[in-house]
Amino acid sequence: MSESSAHAHQPPSRSEVRKWKKIVAEFEKPISWRATWQLVTTLGLYFAVWAAMYHVVKTPTSLWWLLPLVPLAGGLLVRVFIIFHDCCHNSFFKSEKLNRVIGFVTGVLAFTPYKHWRWEHSIHHATSGDLDRRGVGDVWTLTVDEFLKLDRKGRLVYAMVRNPVILFLIAPVYLFVLRERIPSAKASLVTKRAVWFTNAGLLAMAA
Repeated sequence: MSESSAHAHQPPSRSEVRKWKKIVAEFEKPISWRATWQLVTTLGLYFAVWAAMYHVVKTPTSLWWLLPLVPLAGGLLVRVFIIFHDCCHNSFFKSEKLNRVIGFVTGVLAFTPYKHWRWEHSIHHATSGDLDRRGVGDVWTLTVDEFLKLDRKGRLVYAMVRNPVILFLIAPVYLFVLRERIPSAKASLVTKRAVWFTNAGLLAMAA
């Protein structure tokens, strides 16, 4: 191993870590006016696309007009989920209460219960990279030794999970339409209620 490659694999010193934390800290502070602008433009455009799609369906016009609107709505929904995610980290607005309110609303739009997902996501962050505590908020990942111990069927399933069709089409439908409707057995009663309230919000939205 060359001297340069050996140096590249050395862990950063404490002073370097403190230096980088100081730089990153400037970007961790919520900025209310930017958050408000992102929220208004995202939800405004999302509901405008909703209205446009509803108009196409309800008027005697070609349904082909829906084709450009569907990916646009999908892209805006991804942006809604990003806002939801930042609310779960209590980093979108400075106010924790406002983050909870916006998190619930955007969570209903994104088919995801705010408190329940925040609880699972915090576990994911606390256990990410820990081989002894895998399985929450991550894609099924094995070590090389674990993979080699699998039989042929197990390796096939492992590969199928990573197929783009399953990973980006089938899995999201399962997660957001079905799995997020059922609270975890390990969740507290308050966290479980978040799932029920979100389900009620989805029923109201559908109605």
